[in-house]
Amino acid sequence: MANAERSASGRIRGLQKLDRRTHQRVKVDLLGRFMLPNRREYPCQLINMSPGGAALIAPTQGEVGERIIAYIDHIGRVEGEISRVFDGGLAMTINATLRKRDKLASQLTWLANRHELNLPEDRRHDRALPQNPFSHIKLPDGREYRCKVIDMSLSGAALALNVKPAIGAPVTLGVMKGRVVRHFEDGIAIEFAAIQSPEAMMAQSAQ
Repeated sequence: MANAERSASGRIRGLQKLDRRTHQRVKVDLLGRFMLPNRREYPCQLINMSPGGAALIAPTQGEVGERIIAYIDHIGRVEGEISRVFDGGLAMTINATLRKRDKLASQLTWLANRHELNLPEDRRHDRALPQNPFSHIKLPDGREYRCKVIDMSLSGAALALNVKPAIGAPVTLGVMKGRVVRHFEDGIAIEFAAIQSPEAMMAQSAQ
C-alpha cells in the first residue's frame, strides 16, 4: 500500500513538473486587440505568454474574472478570463483544448527562437520583387508616403522610403497591415500582421 502511494505521489509530482514546463512564459512583443463582455474592442501589446496564460499592455484593464477574447498577431484567437490587473495592463488565463495548447507551444517556441536568433522578420517564406514595385504606405496619423517595394513575401516586405517610422509602429502597405521591424540605410522592413494570401500579394502587385 505504501509503495502504491509513493508511486502515485511520484506520478503526480511528474505531472506537475511537466505542467510547469508546458506553461513556461515566453517574452514576446506582438500587437493585437481584445474584446471584453461589453463587446468593445481595444488595442493591446502582448508582452509574455504561455499555453496557459498571457500578459497584455492595454488601455483598459477590465475586471478580474471577466471573459476576454484576444486576437494576437502570429498567434490568432485566444480566449479566457482576466486573472489579474496591473498598472497599464492585465493578465489572462487561456482556455484551450490540449491540441490548441500544443499548437500555442509550437508557435511560442518559434517566436522565442526568432528572438534568440535576432531575426526581426519571418524568413520562412520566399521573397520576390512584385511586378509593380511602387506602392503607398500609410501611418496611423493618416500621413501617406510613396514607397518602392524592394522585395516582398507572404509575411513581410522591405521598402525603400524617405521617412523611417519608429520600430514597432503600425503601418499599412496598400491594404496590408503590419508594423515596422527594422531600419536600414534606404528604408524599412515591415512584418505583416497576418500571413498574406497569394491573391492579396497579386492585388498589391497590380496597384
